[in-house]
Amino acid sequence: MIEIVKLTKTFGTRTLWSGVTVNADRGRMLALVGPSGSGKSTLLNCVGLLDSPTAGEIRHEGADITRFGRQEARRFRRDTLGYLFQNYALIDNATVADNLEVSLSTRRARREKSGARIAEALERVGLAGREKERVHRLSGGEQQRVALARLLVKKPSLVLADEPTGALDHANATAVVDILREMSDAGCAVVIATHDDRVRDRCDSVFAVHEKSL
Repeated sequence: MIEIVKLTKTFGTRTLWSGVTVNADRGRMLALVGPSGSGKSTLLNCVGLLDSPTAGEIRHEGADITRFGRQEARRFRRDTLGYLFQNYALIDNATVADNLEVSLSTRRARREKSGARIAEALERVGLAGREKERVHRLSGGEQQRVALARLLVKKPSLVLADEPTGALDHANATAVVDILREMSDAGCAVVIATHDDRVRDRCDSVFAVHEKSL
């Protein structure tokens, strides 16, 4: 799904990491682990085309996505990628349904019944019937479940999750990983940056990100 080949990231005179080579495969969950400041989130952002590496390649279906132009990058994010942020990245003043409908922008999605897809996704994350609630009235765990439902509605083939359980209690953290595992089992490639050993242990493979990794 994604091949990261000899990737390097520098900031001025500091090398965050170099020579990073790892694959993220369909149907598998990959954990990125390492100490705070090691660059786990930066590596995720490079794969998600939110940041650019200094050297190396990130290949998707044989194409080096680091060389994509603006239109190609936008298409990759729209059609392939789903992102799960630690801060949820929701529209606070909008309803739950409005937040999920944001992910229904592709032609394929417009052909389907959005209401049914949204209802099904909310049921899977334990928020059935709460489409009309405003996001800012939800707890942190509930907001993360909305973000998960947004992924389920979008149906990406690659999910990048940045410390998705960092601010959650055990029950909500388990629910998040359960859904990511379901998506992985359905054929999605899932990459999780985490410092949580329980999350790491539920992944299929682990890659340790270290400063100047060789």
